[in-house]
Amino acid sequence: MGTVHGRCSTKLRNSRNGINGSFPDRRRPAVAGFENKDNTPPNQAAHTTPTASAPTNMASLPYAHVDCSLRALAGQAEGFGRFAIGGLHGPLYHVTTLADDGPGSLRDGCRRKEPLWIVFQVSGTIQLLSYLSVASYKTIDGRGQRIKLTGKGLRLKECEHVIICNLEFEGGRGHDVDGIQIKPKSRHIWIDRCSLRDYDDGLIDITRESTDITISRCHFSQHDKTMLIGADPTHTGDRCIRVTIHHCFFNGTRQRHPRVRFGKVHLYNNYTRNWGIYAVCASVESQVLIRL
Repeated sequence: MGTVHGRCSTKLRNSRNGINGSFPDRRRPAVAGFENKDNTPPNQAAHTTPTASAPTNMASLPYAHVDCSLRALAGQAEGFGRFAIGGLHGPLYHVTTLADDGPGSLRDGCRRKEPLWIVFQVSGTIQLLSYLSVASYKTIDGRGQRIKLTGKGLRLKECEHVIICNLEFEGGRGHDVDGIQIKPKSRHIWIDRCSLRDYDDGLIDITRESTDITISRCHFSQHDKTMLIGADPTHTGDRCIRVTIHHCFFNGTRQRHPRVRFGKVHLYNNYTRNWGIYAVCASVESQVLIRL
């Protein structure tokens, strides 16, 4: 498939009544008013049934079916971000340096226009000097290494099909600096198994008509305004926003778990502990379904 500089190679329960209608079980997290134009609810990925030859202990591990091979992750999100494929059809890009920029850096891979599955051959902290913009059809796959981003965050601007997995975000500084900023008009995004804490603005912000996003199994801590969905009361275009948040741990964060304006948000199996002001805020025409 060709080579890219910087080291690339080819290689909830039963149905119940809710907002304007009934909700099916967690395997099909649809909400009346949340449906697609063809009225087909967003399917959550079904867990793979272990085969007789699979070790019992492996089959019972969370995400065993998506971690069995590198690219098995693609297309396995639950909920509204279920179509995200990231860099499934592109070559591997190997991050070989913790430098902010240059050959072999994360920034160099993320800015490229072609699909890429980005993996790391190093562990450590990447000090971002400015927002790191992520182009369409990228998977940033931190599995197997420990990668921490600090200083600034990721910016997903007018992009689609991005998967971000197993990264740490800590210590973002500056005006309007979020851990992951998704705006405007980005779609088919999956943020999975990330840890986020201590940014000057939000940890994850989803605004300006960005939609079809899933946030799963993430850990949020040491923060005030955790997650914003919907920019402000004047941005009526945010009525298109659809987000699923599941199996996340909000650990002592003060507020916005999330705060929603206009969007349609489905939350299930999340744990919010010791919030300071409020847990979830639904305002300005938002529709929020919460299942334990």
